[in-house]
Amino acid sequence: MLKTYAYPEFPYVQPPEQKSGQIVRKKAVIVGGGPIGLTMALDLAVQGIPCVVLDDNNTVSIGSRAVCYAKRPLEVWDRLGCAAPMVDKGVGWKIGKVFRDEELVYQFDLLPEDDHKMPAFINLQQYYLEEYLIERCKDFGDLVDIRWMNKVISVKNNPDHVRFTIETPDGIYEMEADYAIACDGAKSDVREMLGAEFTGQFFQDRFLIADVVMKADFPTERWFWFNPPFHRGQSVLLHKQSDDVWRIDFQLGWNADPEEEKKPEKIIPRLKAMLGEDTEFELEWASVYQFACRRMSKFRYGRLFFAGDAAHQVSPFGARGANTGVQDTDNLAWKLKLVMDGKAPDSLLDSYDEERVFAADDNLRNSTRSTDFITPKSNISRTFRDATLDLAQKYGFARKLVNSGRLSSPTPYVNSSLNTPDSDAFHGTMAPGTNCADAPVKVGGTPGWLLNHLGGGFKVIYFSDGSGTPAALAALQDAPVPVEALVIGGNVEDTKGLVTDRYDGTPGTTYLIRPDQHVAARWRSFDPAKVTAALNRAIGK
Repeated sequence: MLKTYAYPEFPYVQPPEQKSGQIVRKKAVIVGGGPIGLTMALDLAVQGIPCVVLDDNNTVSIGSRAVCYAKRPLEVWDRLGCAAPMVDKGVGWKIGKVFRDEELVYQFDLLPEDDHKMPAFINLQQYYLEEYLIERCKDFGDLVDIRWMNKVISVKNNPDHVRFTIETPDGIYEMEADYAIACDGAKSDVREMLGAEFTGQFFQDRFLIADVVMKADFPTERWFWFNPPFHRGQSVLLHKQSDDVWRIDFQLGWNADPEEEKKPEKIIPRLKAMLGEDTEFELEWASVYQFACRRMSKFRYGRLFFAGDAAHQVSPFGARGANTGVQDTDNLAWKLKLVMDGKAPDSLLDSYDEERVFAADDNLRNSTRSTDFITPKSNISRTFRDATLDLAQKYGFARKLVNSGRLSSPTPYVNSSLNTPDSDAFHGTMAPGTNCADAPVKVGGTPGWLLNHLGGGFKVIYFSDGSGTPAALAALQDAPVPVEALVIGGNVEDTKGLVTDRYDGTPGTTYLIRPDQHVAARWRSFDPAKVTAALNRAIGK
């Protein structure tokens, strides 16, 4: 009927350490070659840090799995030079609709304002995403050493390094790392080997994921049904992906038999009831899952760090899994770089645990609320949900209470020890700890985007007061940790005035921006001593 995806196989190559029998220490070792591990490798490579990626397989993920990628991870991948093919291949969307029975309850817009480079969301099968990440890794040559069919079978966490025992088709070898990052998923072998705590809540419900290849006239929107006529008493979610692949999630209930529900003879009648008997489709992939909201008690264990699902696990409602995992790597890579280069104390790495545990708790809280609304576990909860849906059709206040999976948005690090608290009054959302908003700009007469000039190192955004650029601003470039100046009204043209608007940029206003494009501090006037103090605070000194 329609062309389906052909999974690539990547070649296994015997590791040189296995051939030589020598134990070699690497700068960084990443366990897991999925989206989070590959993004971590790219972020290190962009900063010139060589790394080894160990993966126990030799292909990309089977099935679409993670499909919804939010604006913030896309901005991270754009900084790493690989977002363009993702956006080109993916299905961009920002409108969501919530139905009850057959009636539209309400719809929402995830990016109501214009002039952002990245879309609110794209839908893209995980196998494509991983392919693009792997292709980008190749651009860095030896800086990213991806080792397929290399399975970690033992981990020893030492005070000054991490030691791995690794199994390959040619046998077993050992390798050491100055630093290691476990990105090996919710069933993390590294976490199990370490005996690290992973606690939280399993939800007693099951859902069927079906990837369906078909030509359909549904719009490119997120559609969610409560109690639809084709699946009474349960919920259904519909998303469009690339290549005419549609993701459909059916709530099954706790008593459903997972093995039975995965059989085509069980799935196809459900699909026909939803799509119509005459609709032509092919079932590409299916899975039944029970979800959980859990996290590790901490994400740093000496020189070993956990990121993505290895560190925290959420329900799929809200697209918080891969999206928040990418933000883990975004937070960690620049801190490792500064510590490795001797420009920041080891204690800076503790802030990874501080900031990302805080973000994980925020995601777990929102994920749990979504799950409780979608699958109420008591008569009171069900009554509340049904009353909310009744009211939401007419009243705006009730629409805010409908929770069919509040979609992923970055968690501001509002209480981070790296922030310098505001001492001046500001309007808007760009408070310390918040990721920077994008806006169109021109630099050297070339049109572009603000975020493409942030990241990779510390930056100062200074709003010119018309009297020229302070000399001390340029001198920050020569600091032990260099700070590059972006002068709005100087070397940066605010083409539509949106940088000024989104950052409340009155003349003299100054922002210090971290390498991960988060605000570290802001003031109403430029003071080099304050900038230096805030910089030292942001690097843990």
